[in-house]
Amino acid sequence: MTPEKQTALDWVAANESQLSDWHSTIWDFHEPAWREYKSAAWYVERLRSQGFTVEAGSGGMPTAFCATWDANGDDSGPVIASYAEYDAVPGNSQQRTPYQAPRDGVHPWAAGHTDPHSGLGIGALGGMLAAKAAMEKHGITGRLKFLGEPAEKVCGSKPVHAAHGYYDDMDAAISFHPAYLPVLSNTCIWDTHCGAYWSRIYTFECTEPETWASMATNVQGSSHTAARAPGAIDAVCLMYTTTKYTKEAMLPHTGTWTLNEAILAAGQATSDNLPPRFSQIQYAWRCPTLEMARRITEVLDHNAEHVAAITHCEVRSEWVTKTRVGLANHAMAEITYGNLEQTGAPEFGEEAKTFAREIQANLGLTPMDDPFVAAMSELTPPEVAEAALRESLPPWQVSYTSDDYVDYTWHTPTVRLFIGRPRLEIPEAGYQYPAWVWNALGGYSPAIDPMVFSAARCIGATIIDLLTDGVSLERAKAEFEERTGGGVGGANWVAPQLPSDFEAPIHYRWPEYVTTVRGEEWWIPQKA
Repeated sequence: MTPEKQTALDWVAANESQLSDWHSTIWDFHEPAWREYKSAAWYVERLRSQGFTVEAGSGGMPTAFCATWDANGDDSGPVIASYAEYDAVPGNSQQRTPYQAPRDGVHPWAAGHTDPHSGLGIGALGGMLAAKAAMEKHGITGRLKFLGEPAEKVCGSKPVHAAHGYYDDMDAAISFHPAYLPVLSNTCIWDTHCGAYWSRIYTFECTEPETWASMATNVQGSSHTAARAPGAIDAVCLMYTTTKYTKEAMLPHTGTWTLNEAILAAGQATSDNLPPRFSQIQYAWRCPTLEMARRITEVLDHNAEHVAAITHCEVRSEWVTKTRVGLANHAMAEITYGNLEQTGAPEFGEEAKTFAREIQANLGLTPMDDPFVAAMSELTPPEVAEAALRESLPPWQVSYTSDDYVDYTWHTPTVRLFIGRPRLEIPEAGYQYPAWVWNALGGYSPAIDPMVFSAARCIGATIIDLLTDGVSLERAKAEFEERTGGGVGGANWVAPQLPSDFEAPIHYRWPEYVTTVRGEEWWIPQKA
């Protein structure tokens, strides 16, 4: 352990209480995608207080930011990057209790942190500030870049930041995420990075209902007795069902891919005799390859065209996001995992275990002496994690699931770091804990703090290695050059899938908290 890295670790140890409080603050905001106003403002204020220069609203996204800190103030030295996420998930409201309890004061299906991104962001921020402390104390040259990445749950911001050039000056990046699989706990991705995530919104509008045949020939002149145009609700329903029918014909039955939908708006025609004029449905698909993503797009577009014709509507489609497929960097994985070996996996104390046992008892289970999955506190070498992950995948499939961090990987050497989070051991094969259990553990400080601290230690130490040892960063950059066939713009490089002038999809009816004469509430009001 070098003195420089020890300084970074000492900073984390000295600031554990503060990091815990910071995490609780973001967890309590529990703001959903594209609407993380309080969370983003908190990060901007915190980073400015730490000496960072911060661009709020980066990439045209009101809840994004780009923060930079220059050790020498002269743009000298490598740029090492990381990022925060802070969006919560609608329908996952939960308090810090060992029993199911939606948060007070909002609709029971308001947003809550699942992964939790509250811990993701604070773990990465802690690592950045730990590295900054070491750089200041030891006179290390370099620049730190920390981005606020909203709307990860719809893979929203990183493709936008990439298309707008925010990643172009980076020399290396660290992507941290709470572990969600025991085989991917306290490790770094080796080869099988995330695949593509594409999302598109289809808007149906019945602009001329009076030209529907029976309306035009209605001699009585009464809309109450005429056959009205099918309209936008029928359109969104037909789009939903038609896509369900055609889903099996989109792609061969091989590999792991998913297609899901969300109805953002539907009709608003509460006067029963008038045709619904407006509806929107969002589709999101996760695929191992870009070719598969393109094929799904073709089918969805065809479905929308036919549905619009049937329902007497006009249709338009707009992208929410289009990510690339992740690019591996073994050097970054080895460097980061080596630091994880030095700095340690999370360890869950007795207070966290007591809380976990209360959860088990409240679910009618026999409380366990050690209620947490052992793998969440054990190191897993990247090659071992890779082999375990590959067991369930066909040989041709080179990526798995999706996350928009992949857009970093095509602009700079990037590592995907997983740190264990509190996950309960199952009492018997096939048992599944309800979702609220994960969410409660993610908000209970004694349970989630060890993950935050472990991530901060590893990230801080890795940044110091990249800036000081004279070898690690050059290895990572050489591998990036080789894999891309010459770096950004090289023969094997994949460009951003969104155009450089892409406007972030912030204007849709995303779930959010609103302020009315009734006060602040979830967009679906709760009965008094």
